[in-house]
Amino acid sequence: MTRTATTLDVDYLVVGAGAAGMAFTDALIDHAEPGVRVALVDRRDGVGGHWRAAYPFVRLHQASMFYGVASTVLGGEIQQDGPEAGLHERASGPEITAYYERVLAERMVGPGRVELHAGCDYLGDRTVVARATGERFVVPDHCRVVDARYLAPRVPAETPPPFTVGDGARVVAVNDLPSLDDEPSQYVVAGSGKTATDAIVWLLTRGVDPDRVCWVRPRDPWMLNRAVVQPDPEVYLAMVAEMMRSAAVSASLDEVFGRLEDAGIMLRIDPSVTPTMAKAPTLGTWELDLLRTVGHVVRRRVRSVVRGRLELDGGSVRVADDAVVVHCAADGLRSRPRVPIWRPEAITLQPIRAGFPCFGAALAGYVEATRHDDGTKNALCPPSSFGDTLPDWAVMNVLGMRAAASFGAEPDIAAWASRVALNPARVDPAHPGSAALDAARERLAEWTAPGVARLAALAGMPTGQP
Repeated sequence: MTRTATTLDVDYLVVGAGAAGMAFTDALIDHAEPGVRVALVDRRDGVGGHWRAAYPFVRLHQASMFYGVASTVLGGEIQQDGPEAGLHERASGPEITAYYERVLAERMVGPGRVELHAGCDYLGDRTVVARATGERFVVPDHCRVVDARYLAPRVPAETPPPFTVGDGARVVAVNDLPSLDDEPSQYVVAGSGKTATDAIVWLLTRGVDPDRVCWVRPRDPWMLNRAVVQPDPEVYLAMVAEMMRSAAVSASLDEVFGRLEDAGIMLRIDPSVTPTMAKAPTLGTWELDLLRTVGHVVRRRVRSVVRGRLELDGGSVRVADDAVVVHCAADGLRSRPRVPIWRPEAITLQPIRAGFPCFGAALAGYVEATRHDDGTKNALCPPSSFGDTLPDWAVMNVLGMRAAASFGAEPDIAAWASRVALNPARVDPAHPGSAALDAARERLAEWTAPGVARLAALAGMPTGQP
């Protein structure tokens, strides 16, 4: 017997209550006409998205201020001690989930502008079903559907390892690393990205000898130096200006990254290996020093794990019989085709400025609230993408710079963006000004056009204008 569906009296159905869905909803309700109502739907039991399934020792890899929603700053304090003294704080997983719960209660559900339907699946066709009860909900024809899951990250706790596991092999998701009952003689960390670097740093800071770690990373990554990606316009704009200058004077993408490494912007783990991976998370130089102490590196893809051995593309490697293989190989930054953000069937949230997904989602929410024609919205906010390879990284930055020029030409958007801490390029109206800021702006004005044009050419894109 089919249950009768309950109609939700809402104007927007936001599918996904993670970082993107929360940032969009927050900006939308702040700037839309009074009375606009939103239903937030998520398969998990609350807001925060993948943070509810993150590994226990996770922290944001960038400054907390770049994350969250536009109305409520996350973090903002400068670290006073430790290896990152002088840099902005980075929130832990529990701090992030508590932040989202607070935003939900105080700004969304409490004032009656948003209703949360947790533990629910979106079936398509404007229909939602509760997992526990089977109760169905539908939304009216005028309600816009917002897809906040299109680029939702995958996490090891919810994603099987990309290799087969034979009898006797010990394989755990990174989430389970702190709860191991015993200390194996060897840890095998499988993954090339941020999760793997976090796992290794966690092990080494807890006293594990680097010789007990085997790192399986099929590709070496380029990573951004966290010290130059800070919510300080003198620092951030100077970094972007140097990125554009390096691009403008380079004959290849490898040369671009080499120049950025010389400038202290990009980091690589092994100076003797040219990285081919450019998702470019941020990394502290203290973390880099630790990672470089791991000498046992396997640069082939794992096909299967059996007791005492890794079967690889083109060979095998012996490991300890009691080795624990730590699965860190989920796709945290998904690479999917770019689509127009505004389409009749859905608003599909994607980055707009290069990287910084929370800012992109908040910007989409602001534009949805203040513009009425989808063609105009798409012209102002063309989607960017996440990088993976070096050409992907170049495309991401070209599209992001062009989009920034587009939405930044609108006075109200520029004024809004200057007040939003999520925007890495903002110059707060209260900034007193400085010679360093003036110099960064001058160099950015000088090098943006040639830098974007050169990156576009190196990536095989039409040059256009930034």
